[in-house]
Amino acid sequence: MPVLPISRMGAQVLRDRAVEVDLADPTLPALLSSMVETMDAAHGIGLAAPQVGVGKRVVIFFVPGARNDGVDIPVTAMLNPVIEPLGSEQAEDWEACLSVPGLTGRVPRWTAIRYTFQDLNGQTHVREAQGFHARVVQHEFDHLDGMLYPMRMTNMASLAFGDVLQAEAKARGQVIELDEEGIVPE
Repeated sequence: MPVLPISRMGAQVLRDRAVEVDLADPTLPALLSSMVETMDAAHGIGLAAPQVGVGKRVVIFFVPGARNDGVDIPVTAMLNPVIEPLGSEQAEDWEACLSVPGLTGRVPRWTAIRYTFQDLNGQTHVREAQGFHARVVQHEFDHLDGMLYPMRMTNMASLAFGDVLQAEAKARGQVIELDEEGIVPE
């Protein structure tokens, strides 16, 4: 399947609310396959259909065990997902986005969520997530509602280019490593 172009901040498709998908849509398997190829080629950990110019409620993601207490969450395709916070606790952490290349910023997110979605076979899944897993799902879900992570930031002073953060840290004798997504791991 082809690697698709990734829409960047400013594109209308990233501002609009995506429409629910019809599970009988024959283009869904090819879309999901191309989204996986695109996410892999871009070294991302998640991708929403609006990011590849398709205004449908489709998300793919995975969570590496190194960021999830040693537990890998394999590539998951979510159709028509719904998120519910489990409690009121939020935490702020660094995020980056394939649609906002080069930038990173601190974003508050619910620390624990329940999410429901359908797969290609029409089966409904319900999962609970905490920490980074919950952050990834919320980040990708936001794309379906026309939200990019800078819109969630409470302090825009943390919005920065990752390479600038690294250079300034180096000048101070410190080292800041960015992971493949451009996130400053803590």
